[in-house]
Amino acid sequence: MQISTFDLEEYKKRIIKVIHYIDNHLDTDLSLEKIAEVSAYSPFHFHRIFKLITGETLQNYIIRKKIEKSAFYLAVHKEAEIKDIYFDLGFSSHSVFSKTFKKYYGVPPSEFRKSAPETFHKILQTQSKNGQVDTVFSQYICSIENLLNWTTMNLKIEVKEMPEMNLAAVMSLGLAQVEPSYNILIDWAKKKNLFPGENVKMISVYHDSFKITPADKVRIHACMLLDEKLDKAQGEIFSESIDAGKFVIGRGEVTLHDFEQCWVSLFLWMNKHGYSMRKTFPFEIYHSNFKEHPEGKMIVDFCIPIH
Repeated sequence: MQISTFDLEEYKKRIIKVIHYIDNHLDTDLSLEKIAEVSAYSPFHFHRIFKLITGETLQNYIIRKKIEKSAFYLAVHKEAEIKDIYFDLGFSSHSVFSKTFKKYYGVPPSEFRKSAPETFHKILQTQSKNGQVDTVFSQYICSIENLLNWTTMNLKIEVKEMPEMNLAAVMSLGLAQVEPSYNILIDWAKKKNLFPGENVKMISVYHDSFKITPADKVRIHACMLLDEKLDKAQGEIFSESIDAGKFVIGRGEVTLHDFEQCWVSLFLWMNKHGYSMRKTFPFEIYHSNFKEHPEGKMIVDFCIPIH
């Protein structure tokens, strides 16, 4: 399918709108006809465009998002009834949900929940001898005590209220696309005389978790903090906001290789101190650039929205 650069940018813009709609309406009618209506394309045309941009069919994307979100809720909200989780995500029965869940993670939802400890063990997918995908939980580091010691030495953790944040954002599908997305954002900001600046803050908002979503499919929004809300989308740049509320914030001067350990330790700290995560997205705020540090370090706030 041959397309121009202009067409590709327009397609991306409409797919961003569709993905936002899907994420906010996982419990409603998400038929091809309905989604195509949101995108303002014909169903046939939209189906081809969606797969071109995301690498997945619409149906596969919707099912994957529902199952990944259910896996996250099973691991984090252990007090919630399983039936409430799958009903909220639009599954008609336990049998349908269980069968679909097992297809993705190799075990039924109840077993998955038991195997997913509150220390956020790492979920790995490995090929078994018969070619089936098994879900394997392996501990990220050898003991909780070591992890807590690492946290004390490397992160300053506090719980505080934060105001609403208005952001300009570019969507990344897959970890490899994050840097190109930031380049698009910075080019846009330079034209608006917003970058560089003394108080400029870059923020990555995680709309998926690496624990349950493959790295090449994780959706991350590369964002810049704005003084005022962006009125409308400008090419690939769109408006995003982080609601005001209470957050666990861990600040540290770390390398890119430390990021996963920072997140794991921060979630462990959150659980240990009796907090629970709100149904919204964690994010990182960058206060310096690792490319300007001789050891590749940067000052980062790791932020978890909590009740």
